[in-house]
Amino acid sequence: MRQLLVGDVLWASAGRTPARIAATLDDRQVTFAELAATTAALCRTLASRSVGHRARVVWKGETTLDAIALAFAVASLGAVFVPVNPRLSAEETGTVLDVADPDLVVDDDELARLLAASVAVGVDRPEVQETDAHVIFFTSGSTGRPKGVELSHRATMLRSLLDATPVPAGPALCMFPQFHMAGWQGPTTAWLCSDETVYVPRADAEPLLSAIDRRRVVRLYAIPAVWRRILEADRSPFDLTCLRQADTGTSATTPELLRAIHDAFPTATTSIYYGSTEAGSVCRLPPPDLHRKPGSVGPAALGVEVRLDDDGELLARSPWMMNGYFRDPEATAAAVGDGWYHTGDLAERDDDGYYSIVGRAKDIIRTGGETVAPAEVDTVLQSHPAVADAAVAGVPDADWGEVVTAFVVLRPGATVDLVALRAFCEGRLATFKHPRRLVVIDEIPRTGATRQVQRRLLVAAVGSG
Repeated sequence: MRQLLVGDVLWASAGRTPARIAATLDDRQVTFAELAATTAALCRTLASRSVGHRARVVWKGETTLDAIALAFAVASLGAVFVPVNPRLSAEETGTVLDVADPDLVVDDDELARLLAASVAVGVDRPEVQETDAHVIFFTSGSTGRPKGVELSHRATMLRSLLDATPVPAGPALCMFPQFHMAGWQGPTTAWLCSDETVYVPRADAEPLLSAIDRRRVVRLYAIPAVWRRILEADRSPFDLTCLRQADTGTSATTPELLRAIHDAFPTATTSIYYGSTEAGSVCRLPPPDLHRKPGSVGPAALGVEVRLDDDGELLARSPWMMNGYFRDPEATAAAVGDGWYHTGDLAERDDDGYYSIVGRAKDIIRTGGETVAPAEVDTVLQSHPAVADAAVAGVPDADWGEVVTAFVVLRPGATVDLVALRAFCEGRLATFKHPRRLVVIDEIPRTGATRQVQRRLLVAAVGSG
């Protein structure tokens, strides 16, 4: 490869190992040769729709093998792939589309039509540079306005090369949906090695355990909440001895959880990964340090510089940083100063250079690998007829990292419970933004001058209660 281009991952593996399985989902599978043929045909169809260099293609759909060909076709044409959470409400989706300004929008039905119309005929592909945008992943901003994290081909490739092996290691299981950055980074690493990516329709214990058994999976990266599901499930019907890497991260991992993973999968090692969509891998705690450094996310990952600013916020810079937030120079400038990405996490560093996350410097809630803007949820809850005032905050949780917790002041004589509050959010907010806990209080703490919610006091009140 003269340049680090995402499309070349497929073409190289299809040429090197055409008959190897590239991906599976339930009972369906596709080889690298089959995936390359479908991708080539899609290139022709997309080009006929005027999808070319720098065009943005929004895809909103459920996890499917067909999306892999779409993503590779978009990359090969030098266009930009923009996956969108299918659980977003119509209003939320509209806001994302306003920011993305797409040249083409593809849902499940449109993808089926594109595939049906595709013919395997060659198409001239434009000259693509590794610094060109390859993908935009949307994440919540502090005000609720979505921010598009723009990654270049080079950034995507370097992130995936970081964990690549020189020879195929075996199937890797992906528990993440395809609108999520981790739904593509891990698979790209596997495809670089001509390995199989095993997708599941949902991150529940039974489909995950069944996939490990059937596909002889050697690696699974799962957030703590999903590991809890696996550990609490009946694993006896499944042969899980194939698993060699049982990795985790995204939110806090307790020593008890790590011991439970080891007891359940004694032949597997565990690493803890810490990073973000914007910065990629930031820190990594390797297996030898797992119990020597409890609560740590490790030292800086290979190729990453990490430091703490005067307020204790963790800053990082590396060759695989985002290009910036799409068409949002103000947000980009606020997040990246002098080349350093501000993670929003407060951390401590020990004498060995290992970091531990101790809190949040910003209001953003991180729950189960997703980011939630509290102000967006506040607005919805405050419109409930039983609510006089409301605010949400991220309360620390061993499984989810943080849980969206609603603090509600009721109107005189009114009542509301968590079920009713979540039902009220249906159609207004994506499910992962719905509150998981409800606390009824007398008053929302706010600053005197600007009336901003003092969310740290809300979290402290729960802790002290």
